[in-house]
Amino acid sequence: MVQRSAAPDVLPLLSRGRHRSPRRGACFMELASYLAGERWSDHPRCTHPLLARLARGVNDVTSDDARPRLALLIPSVIGLTSPDPRWDHEVAVTVAAAALPVVAEEHQRALAVGVLTCERLLAADGRPVDDPIRARAREALAGVPLAARWAERFAAEHASVRHTGHPGPAVVDFAVQAVACTWRADADDILHDALRDAIDRCRRLAGIAGVDAAPTLDGAAWTAVCAPVRSA
Repeated sequence: MVQRSAAPDVLPLLSRGRHRSPRRGACFMELASYLAGERWSDHPRCTHPLLARLARGVNDVTSDDARPRLALLIPSVIGLTSPDPRWDHEVAVTVAAAALPVVAEEHQRALAVGVLTCERLLAADGRPVDDPIRARAREALAGVPLAARWAERFAAEHASVRHTGHPGPAVVDFAVQAVACTWRADADDILHDALRDAIDRCRRLAGIAGVDAAPTLDGAAWTAVCAPVRSA
């Protein structure tokens, strides 16, 4: 058995995008589907949809050299899903909070609108003022005061517009791309840590140990996905 907390000698060679079969390569969520015993897919049922969306985005924009390190997080997302809307709020705020301090000001404005919307949804759901994720949302906005004020004005001017759906997918997509566009030397680390923190938040919402106490894997299955990908 292989535990994620003890780094294995070899890691899967992840690649960008979707793949029709393992012979053509694999992304983060495709390997999760395989290790979970599901049909090959980058949208497996074993992982919360917004968390899986984040994993796909981080996988695709991470550099080739850094991408294999993401594989260590795969066991932690298997079986991690819930219909509870709080998961969407927490994933979105976690990722936006990681991106806000490092992205360009025009990107900060859009993310601030997303964080502000999530914070208000959390309040509407009855989360108390001292709730950790609400506190993190306010802290993230406080760190970018100009963007936060712009977001408040934007929200006030568009208060009459009816919104449908949760802002989570747009926040996650925008945050990942905005970090990638910074061309920072530590962009891979920022994205890796944002994904790790989002996984940790979901695991704690599920009432299970944090990301460092990942489940065990079948050694043979892990070895199989670490095998060199054959050309189609």
